[in-house]
Amino acid sequence: MSTAAPGASQQPGTEPQLKRGLKARHLQMIAIGGAIGTGLFLGSGGTIAQAGPGGALVAYAVIGIMVLFVMQSLGEMSTHLPVAGSFQTYATRYVGSSFGFATGWNYWFNWAITLAAELVAAGVIMSFWFPDVPSWIWAAVFLALLTGLNWLSARAFGEGEFWLAAIKVVTVFVFLVLGTLMIFGVMGGGSPGFSNWTTGDAPFAGGWLSIVSVFMIAGFSFQGTELVGVAAGESENPRRDMPRAIRSIFWRIMLFYILAIVIIGFLLPYTDPSLLASADAGDVTASPFTLVFERAGIGIAAGAMNAIILSAVLSAGNSGLYASTRMLYSLAKEGKAPRLFVRLNERGVPVMALLATAAIGVFAFLTSVLGDGGAYTWLMNVSGLSGFIVWVGISWSHFRFRRAYLKQGHSLKDLPYVAPFFPVGPLLALVVMLVVIAGQNYQAILDGRLPEVISAYIGLPIFLLVWLIHRLRAGRTGGLVPLEKVDVSGLEVKPN
Repeated sequence: MSTAAPGASQQPGTEPQLKRGLKARHLQMIAIGGAIGTGLFLGSGGTIAQAGPGGALVAYAVIGIMVLFVMQSLGEMSTHLPVAGSFQTYATRYVGSSFGFATGWNYWFNWAITLAAELVAAGVIMSFWFPDVPSWIWAAVFLALLTGLNWLSARAFGEGEFWLAAIKVVTVFVFLVLGTLMIFGVMGGGSPGFSNWTTGDAPFAGGWLSIVSVFMIAGFSFQGTELVGVAAGESENPRRDMPRAIRSIFWRIMLFYILAIVIIGFLLPYTDPSLLASADAGDVTASPFTLVFERAGIGIAAGAMNAIILSAVLSAGNSGLYASTRMLYSLAKEGKAPRLFVRLNERGVPVMALLATAAIGVFAFLTSVLGDGGAYTWLMNVSGLSGFIVWVGISWSHFRFRRAYLKQGHSLKDLPYVAPFFPVGPLLALVVMLVVIAGQNYQAILDGRLPEVISAYIGLPIFLLVWLIHRLRAGRTGGLVPLEKVDVSGLEVKPN
């Protein structure tokens, strides 16, 4: 079995390898941009309407801390072994082959279907300006654009994501500044003071069950932060840049989310029907960002926010196409997918994996446009829990990696980055995520609405079934790897 140092991209006489073309600034924006999207621009209003400003604040803070622990776990493993397969590779090495198989295919499917969702959303958004143009035309244009960008090189993807993410970051920053000025009465009329924090049942509305439900919404909002772990496989200097990205991502994201919710809580009462409408219907005119900008005297707020949300949707599609392509490449490289998907072009892009992922996106999109939407809804529900399952896998993989690393006599001083809260961090993250997964749609369970229960939880039994089938076929080689036999070398296995 031959190995290669993680930093190598291609050796003379070997087949092409992924190119390490992502710079530090790309990793920073991929990490930050992955968690800032429609969940913040639209969904944040619904969380405040549901749980009150205080409830939303608590929920996002708790989930944000959990995400910190997950990212620290990912940071320790991805700086030690920076590969494109990321958590699929870690799950295979540190837990077991079958668990890694299920994790990798789960993640690929999740982002391939999410790509379709972003195409649907992009088409709807464009109807704001071009109501007479069919949405599928815009979806086709954007799919071609994103596929072409990813076809060029990892650096082209990183550059595109850098600027798309920068638009979102600047928008949030402007919102925080204007909102702060409005709270103090400098803009938008008189200061509301603390009135919106005391009206009705505020600051906590709906009790603890409402906060639990917001946990799930917040968790979906933060999904995408793990993309930086996949990107580490093509970073120019992952052992230097990954720790920087991990250390900064938590504080920046928490700053954006927590302060945004605080400002919305001050400026808009949780009883405002527009807040709930923004989450239920995806109405950009009801976005809390739009409402605040309009009250600040920005007349083109709706049009501007529509353009910004379009950039967020394209950013998610761009990142999803990249991540799922690399995951399929990694699965093929490790013998868990057809060898065809290992093929790279001269710029180190896994083109067959890219085309396969784009094709799944097209298929899912067509089920939404040409059918009654039922198949598309089920596809989305199957992928709904995928992000949480991946986070569970990251935490479990890290827990076993660290134990195996020390058990085999290695020193933490030799790791490029050490997660500071081990073992509390990954264990606490595991507990919180299992609670979130179990409470995915608790109301449907309490009310006995069986179709809704099946629809909400279908992704979990499918993941477990894939894991079990591979485990039965793999036999003893698919089970849990004993700690003393876990490969903690930090060396990447070359494709055969």
